[in-house]
Amino acid sequence: MTEMPNNGNQGERSVPDPERYSRQMLFAPIGPEGQAKLLSSRVAIVGMGALGTVLANHMVRAGVGYVRVIDRDFVEKSNLQRQMLFDEADAGQSAPKAEAAAARLRAANGGVVIEPVIADLNTTNAEELLADTDLILDGTDNFTVRFLINDVSQKHGIPWIYGGAVSSRGVSLTVIPGVTPCLRCLFGQPPERGTTETCDTAGVIGPIIHTVASHQAAEAFKLLVGADTQLNRKMVHWDLWYNQYAAVDVSKSRKTDCPCCGKRQFEYLDSALEEETIQTLCGRNSVQISPVRPSSLSLQEWAEKLRPLGRVEQNPFLLKLHLPDDITLVLFPDGRMMVQGTDDPIAAKSLYSRYIGM
Repeated sequence: MTEMPNNGNQGERSVPDPERYSRQMLFAPIGPEGQAKLLSSRVAIVGMGALGTVLANHMVRAGVGYVRVIDRDFVEKSNLQRQMLFDEADAGQSAPKAEAAAARLRAANGGVVIEPVIADLNTTNAEELLADTDLILDGTDNFTVRFLINDVSQKHGIPWIYGGAVSSRGVSLTVIPGVTPCLRCLFGQPPERGTTETCDTAGVIGPIIHTVASHQAAEAFKLLVGADTQLNRKMVHWDLWYNQYAAVDVSKSRKTDCPCCGKRQFEYLDSALEEETIQTLCGRNSVQISPVRPSSLSLQEWAEKLRPLGRVEQNPFLLKLHLPDDITLVLFPDGRMMVQGTDDPIAAKSLYSRYIGM
């Protein structure tokens, strides 16, 4: 895990700034008391892509006192259409998303603590990164990661808010341990690869991102200020292009024999990493490969080693090796590698073994 330092500006978090938060405190369900609760809250956001950047913007501007933003990726030009905290300079510099987002967020509100974490959330770090928070917000595009979040949520009694968007459609669900059904109650297990649409196959428009993330953010505020009776107990679906909306009552879907919340078997959290984790990345024509055990690599040493093989670009956070046939290997200090230019996991694994040898 590579963890960036926080901004150190904790501000006077016990007393709300009457000017900055005036309009929010005028909203009676929050008021000064609710604002003080927001300022004392800790939130983790998993994923700083489209949903995550909107969520982080809402949390920080609303005055949530501590916001941890977690992402494994770096900014590319194709992100700019919908990922609101990034600009062309970030894409040109291949800036890590967590760090680039934190810089924008600090400029928006210096009175909260923002902790950027450049990491791939997995079984080795999920509890460390999530268990010390009051709420977990889902900004991912990966169901396996969501089931991992669900395990941490149920094991440690932390609410989380699921969100997803593709094409013009979106969905959101609030999960409260011991109260609502958990993700495994509803879905059992992640869908098989290739059985669901992704932004790779169906694209995505910006407005659905803001719709879903704003609903997640409103639910987050209710949880953090203690307005439990106002929480939405339904799974909400939208299709903005075709003007469709549905709210499905799942309140009675909690299962006593659910492996996670019923039997408290945290299979996604406790599973052993027996081989590299290989993931095809949504909308990227890329494959990510994470090693069995994270390592501490010297990017400078790798740059010297790989330079004879192709054009090398490097910044403090990653190294790129440009190969023939429009293939780019992106290497991170923890040993992760993204193979850009293919969505074939077998081909990606071959390149990983050939050039990295782990």
